[in-house]
Amino acid sequence: ERNWGARLTEFEFHGYGMVAMENRFLRVVIAAGKGTDILEFLYKPLDVDFMWRSYTGLRDSRNFHPSIANPNGCFIDHYAGGWQEMLPNGGNDCKYKGAALGVHGEVCLLPWRYEIIKDTSDEVSVRFSVRTLRTPFHVEKTLTLNAEQPVLRINEVVRNEADEPMDLMWGHHPAFGWPFLDETCRIFLPPCRVLTPEEYMSPTCRLERGQETEWPLVKGRKGEAVDLSQVAPPEARAHDLAFMHDLQDSWYAVVNGSRGVGFGLRWDKATFPYLWFWQVYRGGMGYPWYGASYNIALEPVSSYPPTLTEAIKAKTQMVLPAGGERRTQLLALAISERAVVSGIDP
Repeated sequence: ERNWGARLTEFEFHGYGMVAMENRFLRVVIAAGKGTDILEFLYKPLDVDFMWRSYTGLRDSRNFHPSIANPNGCFIDHYAGGWQEMLPNGGNDCKYKGAALGVHGEVCLLPWRYEIIKDTSDEVSVRFSVRTLRTPFHVEKTLTLNAEQPVLRINEVVRNEADEPMDLMWGHHPAFGWPFLDETCRIFLPPCRVLTPEEYMSPTCRLERGQETEWPLVKGRKGEAVDLSQVAPPEARAHDLAFMHDLQDSWYAVVNGSRGVGFGLRWDKATFPYLWFWQVYRGGMGYPWYGASYNIALEPVSSYPPTLTEAIKAKTQMVLPAGGERRTQLLALAISERAVVSGIDP
């Protein structure tokens, strides 16, 4: 019942078990009952939530009956925005070793167990865990919030419980939206290279397909230079993907110039060498966005191209031997009073 310092709250929302972690800077709300989605990452001094909230919101799935099965899986039916984990697949659906894997894999739709491992006014820490259904992985994720830092620390381990080697794609999918996201936002990255897909993913793509260049300038479909570090306004009516690789370091920041606040993320480059950049500037027409979404996602991912089977062909997949495991850490933080970010120190 503590309501000061670092603190935890457990509650139910639309049928899902939830955990809120708070200090005087942040309120982080995790949907333990749905993939450990981080639905809220609120910077309390300015009442700014960095996470995008889908116009459909979080829906109660207890009496959910789709009119017809979606061959790509159920991810979009239950996508409320926020921050998901992708494993063992990312991007589109595929089939691996006889198992049909939907969009963004399995763990994003499963309920996770959790255990409170520290609950003091100085620091709170919660360990979440899940086993996949169609693949033999066990994931543990520990989230820690200190009372005096606007920083969420995430420590993870993925284990292969099979008696054979397993390929996988692993990634994090934080999406940012209005009112935090607007045309005054800038994206800061270390030096890296940018790839665009070989085919246009949407009729409203503004980026020329099949190019590779230095961040942040890429060629637009009309031959113009497009600065990817500048968030486009809703009037852009564009929908694109880009993929960053050969990053000299592993961090990014999205800073809103008009509000003087931003979100930063640092990760383990050895585990997540690629950064996927999804851009929906009110240009996602038809199913499932219908022009109503204004958001971006910057996603550290183990592999490229964006399905497990394609990554295997490109030899960028992660491989765990029988009984093997992989550990990693991410740091997510609020950034205040910074117009330019030149790095995020571990």
